[in-house]
Amino acid sequence: MKYLVLSILIIFGLSLNGCSNQNHHHNDSSPKKEYHQTNKENTNNQMNKTNNENANNQNNKTTDVPKNVIYRTKQSNAIRTVSHPDVITVLVDKKYFLPKNYVPKDLVYPNVSFIFKEKLEKRKMRKEAAIALKKLFAGAKKDHIYLSGVSGYRSYATQKVLFNRYVKEDGYVNARKYSALPGSSEHQSGLAIDVSSSTGKCAASSCFANTKEAKWLEKNSSNYGFIIRYPKGKEQITGYKYEPWHIRYVGVTTAKQIKKRNLTLEEYLNVYPVSK
Repeated sequence: MKYLVLSILIIFGLSLNGCSNQNHHHNDSSPKKEYHQTNKENTNNQMNKTNNENANNQNNKTTDVPKNVIYRTKQSNAIRTVSHPDVITVLVDKKYFLPKNYVPKDLVYPNVSFIFKEKLEKRKMRKEAAIALKKLFAGAKKDHIYLSGVSGYRSYATQKVLFNRYVKEDGYVNARKYSALPGSSEHQSGLAIDVSSSTGKCAASSCFANTKEAKWLEKNSSNYGFIIRYPKGKEQITGYKYEPWHIRYVGVTTAKQIKKRNLTLEEYLNVYPVSK
């Protein structure tokens, strides 16, 4: 009997130990299950986040410009930085900025007259535009129209000084109607120039619109690859008031198409108006 009781006690003890081991194993598995579940949820969340980011990036792609003019932007309505500033038809305006450190590599001094004698920065243009400008001045001379350059290339730093001066004189809102923020000036591209009569009368002033020189430019500049960049009646598109003295080189074929269709560069490139 004593041995029977002892055997029963031993068996009962072993049973309790087995239950304890089973419970201990079950408790170990819970954190592992939780970990795998949490890890799976994190993976799914990460995949969803990546898909959302890809979708947003797809929506923000710029689709309103031709393939040869590519821009970079974080938001569809944000200011965009031109990523191919050397393209002849590059768009530079209140929404499309040149890189801050952009300086054209082919700047030269056009062989034409200016209203000043010094070889200043603003006398320069990109080589292709400079050659075209010389032809334009020569063509005007044949028609007894005598032109002079006023301001060509303008660096980012120079534009910054100039714009700040206009803000002090006229206030920010008014300055924005006729002057560009640093980085958004066509002059920095080396493809634009302000011109006047050889006397410099009405240079870069509204009275230039009534001169024979302005009328000749309006009619003939496209034959040499230039356009009146800020035409009359297109202020809501370009963002600037009428400037008959500001001509921009885009190449003969493009200039003639823009002239024939009475477009701005924004319209030609199918880009949304600056005012919207």
